[in-house]
Amino acid sequence: MDSFEWNKIIGAVLGTAIFIFVVRQAAEVIYEPETPAKPGYVVAGVAESTGGAATAPVAETIPDWGTVLPAADVAAGKTVSGRCEQCHDLSKGGPNKIGPNLYGVVDRDRATHPGFDYSSAMKAKGGKWTYDELFKYLKSPQSYVPGTKMSFAGLPREQERINLIAYLRSDADAPAAIPAPAPKTAEAPAAGAADAKPADGAKPAAGADAAKPADGAKPAAGADAAKPAAPAATPEKK
Repeated sequence: MDSFEWNKIIGAVLGTAIFIFVVRQAAEVIYEPETPAKPGYVVAGVAESTGGAATAPVAETIPDWGTVLPAADVAAGKTVSGRCEQCHDLSKGGPNKIGPNLYGVVDRDRATHPGFDYSSAMKAKGGKWTYDELFKYLKSPQSYVPGTKMSFAGLPREQERINLIAYLRSDADAPAAIPAPAPKTAEAPAAGAADAKPADGAKPAAGADAAKPADGAKPAAGADAAKPAAPAATPEKK
């Protein structure tokens, strides 16, 4: 086979490769997929991965547990716990699942349930699962303990967390004690009493208005008193 035949073969191969490349580029431009504004299917209770660090939760006021726990809806909390049971068992002596067994979790030392392999982040956090800690953790687990294995998105509604904590408290041999309600502080009187009107029948406070003479009273010595007296009448000529 001479060089002319080889050139034709090489040219045909190169032409085919170029043609395929051009068609592929054109197809990507024509059929470029559009990213939807909203996902077509959302899995309830699973946090959406953003590929970056978890955003810290906004600080909020911790409830007065002595007041909110006795008034909490334990039945509603049991309903909310159904979301927890996808990954946790709540029965006494129940097994560990994706997450550890949660029976008696309130006031339990963190990362101590037997037989569960906790994340290093949870072990490093330490402390107990107090009412305050559960309240903050359940709002956004990934934000409160970055690196935790718990992928639950969290409960942003305060009352849902209170009800759930009330139920988890009851799910124990000896429920954790409820603290005494915080004492109510008396509100201090508002400042700026200077412009307050006197009560009916009360004497007005001393001031500019008090300097005005009462009706029928002689004017006080002052600017008017400083005026010179009228000249004396000239004696009559006799």
